[in-house]
Amino acid sequence: MEYRTLPGSTLHVSAICLGTMTFGQQNSEAEGHAQLDYAFARGVNFIDTAEMYPVPPRADTVHATERIVGSWLARQDRDKVVLATKATGASRGLQWIRDGQHAFTRANLRAAVEDSLRRLQTDYIDLYQLHWPERNTPMFGEFVYDPAKERPFTPPRETLEALAELVDEGKIRHIGLSNEWPWGLMQFLNAAREYQLPRVVSVQNAYSLLNRTWETAMLEFCHREQIALLPYSPMAFGLLSGKYLRDPQARGRVTEFDGFAQRYSKPGVPEAVAAYAALAEAHGLSPAQLALKFVYSRWFVASTIIGATSLAQLEENLNAWEAPWSEALEQAVADIRLRWFNPAP
Repeated sequence: MEYRTLPGSTLHVSAICLGTMTFGQQNSEAEGHAQLDYAFARGVNFIDTAEMYPVPPRADTVHATERIVGSWLARQDRDKVVLATKATGASRGLQWIRDGQHAFTRANLRAAVEDSLRRLQTDYIDLYQLHWPERNTPMFGEFVYDPAKERPFTPPRETLEALAELVDEGKIRHIGLSNEWPWGLMQFLNAAREYQLPRVVSVQNAYSLLNRTWETAMLEFCHREQIALLPYSPMAFGLLSGKYLRDPQARGRVTEFDGFAQRYSKPGVPEAVAAYAALAEAHGLSPAQLALKFVYSRWFVASTIIGATSLAQLEENLNAWEAPWSEALEQAVADIRLRWFNPAP
C-alpha cells in the first residue's frame, strides 16, 4: 500500500480509503467489522464515515454506521487509524438528525462532533468534513446553479471559528469539505487566511469515469491551493463494475433503493458504461479494475474512497491497485469520454 500526507496536515493516509456507508443497512455489524479487519490487514489505515450514514438516509437507521465503526475502533490501536467523519448539512432536510438543526453554527457543530465522538468511541476525529454546502448549490446530480433557490447560510468565518474551538480542544485535528464547488472553497480559504483560522485540507467529491466534473475549475483551484481530493463513488454506484449490464436487476443500490441513483439515470450513461466494460475486456481487465485503476492513477487524487458490500468485492477493489495502466488505455478512455462526455455529473 502507498501512503501520502495530505498537504497542510499531519495526516499520513493510505492511497485507498475504506468508505463505510453500507454498514447498518446493506451490511451488518459483523460484516462491517470483517471489511474493516480485511482492509486494515491489507494496509488501509484511512476510514471514512458520516453521522447520517448508512444510505439512503432513514430515521430508523441513522447513526448506525458510526456506531459500527466505533465498536470496531474500540479494539484498535487508535493512533494507527486515520478516521474521517462528516457533519450533516442543511439542504437535505433530515429532520431526524438534531431535529433538523443542520446550519454550520457553533452550537450545531459542537453537538454534531460530540455525538459522533460518542458513537465512534474515540476522543478525537482526524478529519472532520462538512458533508455538503449549507448554501444553495447544485448537488447530487444537479449541474446548473439556480439563484432562485437562494437561502440564508452561515458565513464561512463563523463556521471556521466554531471548528477552531474544537481543534483547540483536541476533538478534531483537521477539517475538510465535501460536495463543494470553487466559490465555497475560496470563501473558506480566504476566511482562514484573513482571520488565522484552520485551513481546509481536503475536498471529498464524486469522481469517476462517468463524472469528471472535478477536472475543470476544481482541479486547477485545488492544485494551486494544495488541497487534497478524496474522490468518492469511483465505481458510480456499481454501474462501472458492469454487473447491471449482465443483469439489470442485480442486487445493489441502483435496484434496491428507488430513486437513489438518479445521478446516474441520464442519457449516455448506459452507452458509456458498456463502452468502458468493452475496453476493460479488450485489455484483460474486469470493468471494476478499469474503473478503479483510472481513479487510482490520477496524479491529483490523494486517497480514493472505495466501498463494498462483500469481502469478495473489497478484495477485487484493493487488488485493482496493482492492475496495469498504459498510454493505450489512457488514449482509449479519452476517446470514449469524447463520445459520452461526463454523462453523470
